[in-house]
Amino acid sequence: MNTPVTIIGAGLGGLTLARVLHVHGIPATVYEAEASPAARAQGGMLDIHDENGRPALRAAGLTDEFRALVLEGREATRVLGRDGAVLFDDDSARGRPEVLRGELRRILLESLPAGTVRWGHKVSGVRALGDGRHEVAFADGATVHASLLVGADGAWSRVRPLLSDAVPEYTGMSYVETYLFDSDTRHPATAKAVGGGSLFVLAPGKGIQAHRESGGTLHTYVALTEPQEWFAAVDFTDSGAAAARIAQQFDGWAPELTALITDGETAPVLRTLNALPVEHRWDRVPGVTLLGDAAHLSIPNGEGANLAMLDGAELGNALAAHPGDVEAALAEFEQAMFPRSAAAAADGADLHATLFGDGTPHSLISMFTGGE
Repeated sequence: MNTPVTIIGAGLGGLTLARVLHVHGIPATVYEAEASPAARAQGGMLDIHDENGRPALRAAGLTDEFRALVLEGREATRVLGRDGAVLFDDDSARGRPEVLRGELRRILLESLPAGTVRWGHKVSGVRALGDGRHEVAFADGATVHASLLVGADGAWSRVRPLLSDAVPEYTGMSYVETYLFDSDTRHPATAKAVGGGSLFVLAPGKGIQAHRESGGTLHTYVALTEPQEWFAAVDFTDSGAAAARIAQQFDGWAPELTALITDGETAPVLRTLNALPVEHRWDRVPGVTLLGDAAHLSIPNGEGANLAMLDGAELGNALAAHPGDVEAALAEFEQAMFPRSAAAAADGADLHATLFGDGTPHSLISMFTGGE
């Protein structure tokens, strides 16, 4: 299938690009390695920001659909001490409404013409053909020729090598992801500790972060600063043993907090945190660009999905504004994206230090209170 724009990756950034192009009457095809929209869980809650995520959804014409997804009250924030004592508790709305990532992806998918996303297309390689054209090869042996190729394919992008030699590097920290379900009934002490929104329980170099999703679902990210070899020695195929090993790092913490690890009702999942250089950029290469994590993977800071959607919206608008001049559109897009993503990555590093540096948790509380 040859369309004016070939997008690799059906994450939020790639789908936003496809939708904004559709709004402007520009066809696109999205190739996604996953077999179907339901092939895997799509992650947890996202707070959608006024300066990037919301404008992207407006450009996509999906503001009303987005508002219908908002889970009220999930902006509440709580910081507890390791003993479970409440150090900070704020249930006010801060203009960053929370939605489930999977639901946001669903409304984007439903807004696209049937057949836009080609599922089960895992990219095995890409190569330049000259004159700004590229060939994309898939694992099943199929190929497609792209007159404009966009890598929206995440941290380990197969498109990135066309533009940059940069490879994500381990940041020194990993998350371990767990879930509790029906927590108000089955895990009441833990549900009470988490509260109605997000929870932070932090110590230098580690922490337990949880969020209440829909109903009584508690989604936890356990943060640990350890080398990759340490995590490689944990047998994640044995859920109970893995949870116990991770929980050992929080020995002496309140049991209603460590229960987020030990009572997890899904197999604990390791999420290694990798990042590209903060100032990652490339020289203009005809016919190809990147967006989202493929372009600017950074330490998690609440901005990744928002930036990916804004990238997609801005690239779509630039292509619509420069009909017949793809290179002008790509140059305009990249010149705006590079400084924006570098600033966000630097802010993310600062937030990481606030969360897990020597001054935590009081450094985080001071951030929330403005130093009061």
